[in-house]
Amino acid sequence: MSNKLKVAIIGSGNIGTDLMIKILRHAKSLEMSVMVGIDPASDGLARAARMGVATTHEGVDGLIAMPEFADIAMVFDATSAGAHIHNDKKLKAAKSDIRIVDLTPAAIGPYCVPVVNLEDHIEQPNVNMVTCGGQATIPMVAAVRQVAKVHYAEIVASVSSKSAGPGTRANIDEFTETTAKAIEEVGGADKGKAIIILNPAEPPLLMRDTVYVLSEQADKARVEASVEAMVQAVQSYVPGYRLKQKVQFDDIPENAPLNVPGLGKFAGLKTTVFLEVEGAAHYLPAYAGNLDIMTSAALATGERIALSYQR
Repeated sequence: MSNKLKVAIIGSGNIGTDLMIKILRHAKSLEMSVMVGIDPASDGLARAARMGVATTHEGVDGLIAMPEFADIAMVFDATSAGAHIHNDKKLKAAKSDIRIVDLTPAAIGPYCVPVVNLEDHIEQPNVNMVTCGGQATIPMVAAVRQVAKVHYAEIVASVSSKSAGPGTRANIDEFTETTAKAIEEVGGADKGKAIIILNPAEPPLLMRDTVYVLSEQADKARVEASVEAMVQAVQSYVPGYRLKQKVQFDDIPENAPLNVPGLGKFAGLKTTVFLEVEGAAHYLPAYAGNLDIMTSAALATGERIALSYQR
């Protein structure tokens, strides 16, 4: 245990609790030290205490005041965009070398999608996990970008309304803005757009994502192979991530171009990718793949950062 990096989680809701269980059960380089919340009656804090994890219901100030804080090297923030701005300032003032993995759409630090650009940001003090839609779809945009220049990418993330808690609902605008920017900055598209749909269907449906990519003409077999290889890479830390059907292609000719808002007339290759994400059901139900992909990506990021400490 002495070689493991001690970590804390701020946010004792669904995402924070699921991440805690993942760390306790599966982390190789991280040691769960403190669970932080603001509701003393939350299930996350109660569960943490039962599992032998130190807790505080006094937020980031309570964490900083705890003796365990002296040994904590990394903090995962699973609160909200607004709360993260406050937490980031407090943590850095208390410990200048603290590493922060941000699961909110605050985006103080650089966007991070593990299979695409984690190695570029391994030394950053704060990395942002974008959004659930971003973690699911940006790898597909990047996969096309590996083969051809991407002019435009649009993603539609459909999640069960039951898996969208108050934090998600309060951050819808931040979700769309952050995801669209990350499609451009991480995925490599010249222009990005993101849409989220909260699906009230019963029984709840798994997370579904549709990715539309407009690129220069390219070898379709190469694009499909790049997409399939990227799916396998994501599956290394999100086993329930999969293609729903084969990649679809449409040739857009010069004499019948698409008229794309913000892009204008487009001729080239349209690639459509249909994804499904099933959660691992560690704490959250299997249909909450949108939350599971965030905690899984955060765990993969934290583990890789921890390994960089051991070099």
